[in-house]
Amino acid sequence: MTIIQTVEIPASRRLIIDVPREIPAGRTILAFTPVSAIREGMSEAQEIELINRNAERLKQETLDVLSFQSLDI
Repeated sequence: MTIIQTVEIPASRRLIIDVPREIPAGRTILAFTPVSAIREGMSEAQEIELINRNAERLKQETLDVLSFQSLDI
């Protein structure tokens, strides 16, 4: 299972990560890729295609996150 999430890295370089329940406990690999490394050399059409290709997955991930937040009430 792979979960991709875009985050802003603060000046302190410290992040707190809430891991979804679907991810089993144990060793996990976290990979960091700066957005600038991905966008370099991409045309506008390629960027739009990338967004569209991932739109449904990102929408579902957003809905999952919102459902977890409503459980914490």
